[in-house]
Amino acid sequence: MTHPAAGLVVMTSTERIRFGEPAATALAAEVGMLGAKRVVLIASTSLADRTDEIAKIEAALGARHAATFTGVEPHVPRDNVIAAAAVAREANADLIVSVGGGSVTDCAKIVPVMLKHDVRTPEDMAPYHITVDDAGAMVVPAFAPQDIRTICIPTTLSGGDFNPLSGATDPLSKHKQAYLERMMAPVAVILDPALTVHTPEWLWLSTGVRALDHAIETLQSFQSNDFCDGLAKSALDLLIAGLPRVKADPGDLEARLKCQIGVWQSMLPIIAGVPMGASHSIGHVLGGLCDVPHGHTSCVMSPFVLQWNEPVNAARQAPIRAAFGKPDVPAAELVDRFISDLGMPRSLAAVGVHADKMPKIAEYTMDDIWGKTNPRPISGPADVMEILELAK
Repeated sequence: MTHPAAGLVVMTSTERIRFGEPAATALAAEVGMLGAKRVVLIASTSLADRTDEIAKIEAALGARHAATFTGVEPHVPRDNVIAAAAVAREANADLIVSVGGGSVTDCAKIVPVMLKHDVRTPEDMAPYHITVDDAGAMVVPAFAPQDIRTICIPTTLSGGDFNPLSGATDPLSKHKQAYLERMMAPVAVILDPALTVHTPEWLWLSTGVRALDHAIETLQSFQSNDFCDGLAKSALDLLIAGLPRVKADPGDLEARLKCQIGVWQSMLPIIAGVPMGASHSIGHVLGGLCDVPHGHTSCVMSPFVLQWNEPVNAARQAPIRAAFGKPDVPAAELVDRFISDLGMPRSLAAVGVHADKMPKIAEYTMDDIWGKTNPRPISGPADVMEILELAK
């Protein structure tokens, strides 16, 4: 008799996902349900300065709009979080709403924790981020959950909107550090494909590859399961179909929504407990240390990590090959070709990272939350250097 594998799927504190309706309308409905009276927006600077989208959301909130903070920089330097928290504190916020890409989302998810614990300086954020012990296990600090919640309205495909995990960068070490608490997941997520037409093409497509990489690393992992594999396969189907359609026709809102739902599905395995691998751990370091945009880190690293892992997990890569319709072609080649056809960068040099940075990248990767959860074991910086050499 064959015995089934045991498993555990972790759920978040997110209660609702709204999709396909205007963001301002959906947010007004959510705020009404929650009874919030002092809503603080943390918004994309480009949306606020170059479009009327933020103004429309503010108008829909009416008297319930308390303040808007803009100016979140890529990879969320700690001082951005402190500045946003100061605005929310002054406004006596009872709800935080993010409108923008991954960095805006990350900032908005951390701010309520800073308010709860009255954190007012970048240095005082240190006790709240995850560390990694010598065995590679995450050490998650325990602290009281926040009092107020977050709603996320994403404009890119980075996927952090669905996750209780968030990130901010230490300005001194340039190390991007993770923050985790169950209530950091937004109470609701609003997916408005029409809002995303303002997102630059490179940003939409590269963060779409980031979402593709979530699904790819799930399917590579020996710690996944049938539930998570099924979500990852569906996510691949939606993203492989949707991303080229948006590149061909930026006004294809149906394709944009396919991409957004693909991101949602790609994130659920991570939330459920499937650890990511070397593409994500190296990517975190490339972002914080080298200022490489979130999406570009996966554009560069994902195929090379597939190639490096293939000797130990070729069977796990079979669904990836099948999703691209070419089961006999190596997954690394198929993903490489797909990313290249989208016009995205495919080497470290193409994103401004050269050999002199590689030893520090390898060292920092070992301190990442997923530095030691790759399917082909990474025992030290020398293993990371092998992958970086492929990618240079």
